[in-house]
Amino acid sequence: MGTRTLEGKIALVTGGSRGIGRAIARRLGRDGATVAVAYARDEAAANEVVEGIRKDDGRAFALHAELGRHGDAASLWGAFDAYADDYTPGGAVDIIVNNAGIGRSADLASLTEDGFDEVFAVNVRAPFFIVQQGLKRLCDGGRIINISSGAARLALPEIMAYGATKGALDTFTLNLAKELGPRGITANSVAPGIIDTDVNASWLRGNPDAEAHAASLAALGRVGQPEDVADIVAFLASDDARWVTGRVIDATGGSGL
Repeated sequence: MGTRTLEGKIALVTGGSRGIGRAIARRLGRDGATVAVAYARDEAAANEVVEGIRKDDGRAFALHAELGRHGDAASLWGAFDAYADDYTPGGAVDIIVNNAGIGRSADLASLTEDGFDEVFAVNVRAPFFIVQQGLKRLCDGGRIINISSGAARLALPEIMAYGATKGALDTFTLNLAKELGPRGITANSVAPGIIDTDVNASWLRGNPDAEAHAASLAALGRVGQPEDVADIVAFLASDDARWVTGRVIDATGGSGL
């Protein structure tokens, strides 16, 4: 359980209605942050996350933020501002977690230009402009945490465009750390491996062979859980991580060693 280390902080978590984002939102809420749970389509799931945080005596609200289109960052911050009076006077934010992303892409022979544009629009362009347009709101001493992937450092030709987006996100993180360091703002990436989420459910859950293979890829010998990633994010969001910036934190359980 959290120890309310983020009491009084405002956190935005994109893709917060399910999977890793859901676990992050719940953990930051338990640690005391007021959490804006941004979702693309599943309003019911986002509201469920919000209610769960509130049942744990936390504060949270859901906001619609469909990413991947021009103007998506402006729409997200506009939705965020609608709650400013009740949750965050002046629209201030302390923690931005860019978690929303598209996990699918095709191999070199099959990937279309539209598919390429879509995965980069959601995974790279949206975080870039969410941060750009959020800088005037982001408090000095704040945190930017980008959810990357182990695919950024491993050769996985079957999802090479996805891996390329996460490599770009890591470069973005590095430059943010340099740019925003004078304000005491840290920027870090967290790079999960195979995580047991709904995205992977179709091939992983209920398939002992697939689960055993996925577990064998990690030095720690099991499939990752969303909470494994959320706990790292919570550390990076806390004051304990004040001297960590510009880093990619591996969260693959030691995959590819």
